[in-house]
Formats: sequence, C-alpha cells, structure tokens
Amino acid sequence: MSFIRVAAISPQLFLADVEANVALISELIHQHKDAQILLFPELCLTGYTLGDLFMQESVHQAVLEGLEELKRVVRDEIVIVGAPLWHQNRLYNCAVVLQDGKILGIVPKSYLPNYREFYEQRWFSSGKDVKGEFLLDAPFGVDLLFEDGDLLFGIEICEDLWSVMPPSFTMAAAGANLICNLSASDEVVGKHAYRKELVVSQSARCMCGYVYSSSGVGESSMDLCYSGATLIAENGTLLAEGERFSFENQVIKADLDLQKLRYLRLSESSFAQNPKPFFRIIATKSLKRVAVPKRHYDPTPFVPTQKTQQDERAEEIFAIQASALARRIKHIGNAKMVIGVSGGLDSTLALLVCSEVCKLLDKDKKDIIAVSMPGFGTTSATRSDAKELATLIGAQFYEIDITAAVKQHFKDIDYWSDNNVVFENAQARYRTMVLMDIANKEGGIVIGTGDLSEIALGFSTYNGDHMAMYNVNAGVPKTLVRYIIAWVAQQEKGLQEVLTRIIDRPVSPELLPPADDQISQKTEEIIGPYELHDFFLYHFIKYGASPKKLLLLASLAFEKRYNKEEIRKWLKVFIKRFFANQFKRDAMPDGVKVGTIALSPRGDWRMPSDATVKIWLEELDNGSD
Repeated sequence: MSFIRVAAISPQLFLADVEANVALISELIHQHKDAQILLFPELCLTGYTLGDLFMQESVHQAVLEGLEELKRVVRDEIVIVGAPLWHQNRLYNCAVVLQDGKILGIVPKSYLPNYREFYEQRWFSSGKDVKGEFLLDAPFGVDLLFEDGDLLFGIEICEDLWSVMPPSFTMAAAGANLICNLSASDEVVGKHAYRKELVVSQSARCMCGYVYSSSGVGESSMDLCYSGATLIAENGTLLAEGERFSFENQVIKADLDLQKLRYLRLSESSFAQNPKPFFRIIATKSLKRVAVPKRHYDPTPFVPTQKTQQDERAEEIFAIQASALARRIKHIGNAKMVIGVSGGLDSTLALLVCSEVCKLLDKDKKDIIAVSMPGFGTTSATRSDAKELATLIGAQFYEIDITAAVKQHFKDIDYWSDNNVVFENAQARYRTMVLMDIANKEGGIVIGTGDLSEIALGFSTYNGDHMAMYNVNAGVPKTLVRYIIAWVAQQEKGLQEVLTRIIDRPVSPELLPPADDQISQKTEEIIGPYELHDFFLYHFIKYGASPKKLLLLASLAFEKRYNKEEIRKWLKVFIKRFFANQFKRDAMPDGVKVGTIALSPRGDWRMPSDATVKIWLEELDNGSD
C-alpha cells in the first residue's frame, strides 16, 4: 500500500552530556520500533546551545563515541540524529543517517543563521558547497538522497527551511517525496504559528511528506527558551503535532501515503517539467511498509467537518455556479433559463442558482421558466414542493403531466411494462424533449441538474436527464448538494421551510409508481449510499487509489457504519458503473467545475469508453483484504 510510518521525536536533553543523550536516544529507538524512520532534533547528541564548547576536543571525541554506540543500536529502522562533526579542519552542523549498524550518509547544514540571537557562523561552516565527499567512511554532502523503493527522502536542517530557496525544492525536483528537518528553533510569541505554516506549506509546494523535530526545554535557558516542537505534514495537510514546553520526551507518529504523493505529482502538477538535479542516491536496507495506516480518513471528503467551513464552501461553490451560468447567459444574448423542477435536491439547487443569476444580471425572475412534469412515480409532496419553491422564487411555473403522452409513446412502439428500464427512461427522455422544445419556443436554454456523483455512476438516462444546454451541478457531488441548499436557506428565510422539507427527503428519480403516495424508488437502495460512492470517487480520481486501497480506506473511514463486505459490494457497483458509463461522460454538456474533482472529457478526465474493467474487478475479488 506504500504507507510508511515516520516519527518525530524531541527527547529530554542532557546539555553537553553526549553519553546520556545517546543512552536516551537508544531507549527511544527501542520503544518506537513500529516506525520506519525516526527523526531527532538538530545537534541532539550535544545540545544546540553548547556555544564555544563545540570547539572542544573532548566534545568531538564524545560525539564520535556516541555515534559508534548508536551504530550498535540501530538495526532495521532508519534513525536520523544531529551532531557537530569536523571535516578537513572545518566544523559542520550535521544530520547523521544510520541504519543496520552503519552510517548511511551525513548531510551538513547549508544555511547558518547569524542574526539577532543566532551566532552559528562563530562555530560552524556552511555545507552548501559540500558535494561528493566522505566523512567517517560514509558519503558526506548536501547532494545526498536516501532511497528504498518508492521512498526517496532528503534532509534539511532548521534554517534551511527558512531560507529563500530551501534545499527541499531541489530535493523534491530530484524525486524526493519525504523531507526530514532536524531543528533547534527557539520560541518567541507568534513564531510557532509561522513555523507550522512553513512546514505545512513546504509539504504542499514540494508535494511531499515533511517531518520536523526541534530541540526542547532541556536546552540552555540563558537567553532563550526551546519548546520541542514536532510536526508531520503531507501535501499541505498537518497529520500530527506534538506538545510543546514539556519536560517529557515528545514522540509523534504518522503514516505517510507515498502512492498518493506519486499520483498527485503526475495528475495535479507540472512536477515532471522541472529539471532533475543530480544527487548521490544512497540505497537503504528495505523498510517494511505499514499494512493498516493509523491515520484519520474523512468519510465525507467533499464536505468540511466544521459548520463555518461548510458555509464558506457552500457560499463559494454557489458563487462559482451562478457566475458561470451568468457568463453563459450573457454570451448567448440574455436568454431565458428553462429548468425541470421535481422537488428533489438537484433540481432545487439548479433553480436556486438560476435565481441568483437573475440577481447578478438584474434579470426579471420571470426569465426563469420552471417546469414540473409529474409522471407515474411522482408523489404529491414533491409535486407540491416544486410548485411552491418556483412560486416563492418568482419564476414562471408550468405543470405538464406526462403520463398520457408517455402511455401514447408506449402504444406507438407497441411496448408496455411498469417496472423496467424502458418504462423509466421513456419518462426521462420525454421530459428532456419538453424542456428543449420550451427553450426553443421561449428563446432560452435548458439548465441541467445532474450532479457529479450521478455523472460518475452514470445514473442518468442517455439523452434524457443526461442532456442539457448548460449543467450547473456538474461539479457538485451529491453529499455536498444538501449543504449548499441549507446555506441558501439560511440566506433566504422565505424559502427556509420548503427547502428544509426538500433537504430531508430521500433521493429518488420518482420513475416507478409510488406506494400510498410515498416514494417507493430510493436511489441509494438501488446503487448504494452516496456517501460511499463519493468517498470512492474522491480517492479514485484525486489519488489514483486502487480497489484494494479504496476498500481499506473506506473500511477505516466507515468502520462504525458499514462492514467490509458491504463496502466491497458497493465498491464493485461503483467500479462497474464508472467504467460502463464513460460514453455518457463523453457526451455530457458544458458544466462548471467547482472543486478538484471533475469529469468533463474536455477538461479533467479523459478515458476511452471501451476500456476494460477486468483488472480492477479482479483486484477487488482476489486478495483485496
């Protein structure tokens, strides 16, 4: 699965007592062997605040002895520690990478702070020009990257990250997908927020994992205080953060998804266009991968968890939808907007967008032509809500009962059944024909209502509700539609009551006859829960997740709602439908993209309609546990 567990550790520090520091580091290595990479702070063998004592031969010998002891301790895991080391009569602030009883490589610090409270140039030389050299029988220089299969990591030391051109940029361009930063960053008011922003943003800029470990309160308090900040980020997301100002050892861990990072670099960036700098690649002993990651997966990745963020997301999406449609309406000569309204979620959102377009363009609301077309499955509640909403908005409202016309159509083609695909699709296609003809009659365009989830699953009738002249919902997943409508309801108090009823109603195409005027055809009973399908869609498109990985991630995200076999069942439905319905996406109308996931064949998603689904289904059926 390409998950690797990293640990950022800020141990108690015994200033100037290398032997005690090595003993504690050794103990922490034994305690946290579940991590494949363990990162310790800058100059953690001696302490960062040693001052002129760095130049003492006693310190130098103690450091060499300490490294020999660590070599005896470190086995399968990779351990990175900070130490002052002499090379050709220069002293360098170094990161030492150890594994399997030996030093794999030594990386010197490039940028030495020498301002305000920092005086590093008094003792250390910059290593930014050190390349191709060796120290302690190990490769030494800033031209080192460390590789194990799909893992390639590089090292920065404290100020390197704060510089105008951090070395991690070059490392990432060379392929590094993990950056480890050994630090000794003192605390002043407001600094930690900026430090955290740097780590998170650098992980986003480099599309990598970033592990940061800083020295703690054991450093000298003569003029400064150190907090022991520990941070782990992945592609712009903070995965873990440790406690600061603690006199206890601080250890945080996170499981990085290397497969996801690789896919993002391919699918969402110009990463491969960067020149590939030369680095010496140091092969590490093979690290085991984490089978089941210990990290949180949001079951609704399209929907923010916080109410304020939900409202912000809804407001922005609604503005994108309305602005895009307004641009199209202006382009074609201030046309009217013709929309089929059913009392369901999707047509409600599209109608609200049309209303907003009238505000943006100072159009009469009567330029919205809302058409209700009750058929064999329409219930009185949805029929009533469609009319009430259109009336409250101020649109022109028409109700055209299609049952007689569709029955005539069945008679014309000599066919009748009240429970099959012909019965359902005939209604959907007839409704679309009515809307298109009204648009021609009124000088308008038909506004599509199908959402992103339906487009992914192909849950629409080809040349029926699949078709429109502009689809405002094409980029909005089903799990998000309710939140946008709820946000509009907060802004438009006069619509709140009817919108609340619509939000609370189960999703249904209402094409099959109802039972006692109650919805009998519930979409999620037919194709599965939309929250699962949206989860599958997000990770499949954004991160290229395989069926095996989708099953694992969904099992973690929905462990209290669905068992693994339920998830497998609906995942199989998702995969089959996604592949089988590309032909509908190839012919989908224009529609605005609102998020990072979109399926327009003219934009984000290009796929042959006749691609074989075999390998995806085989992976799901065979050995996907």
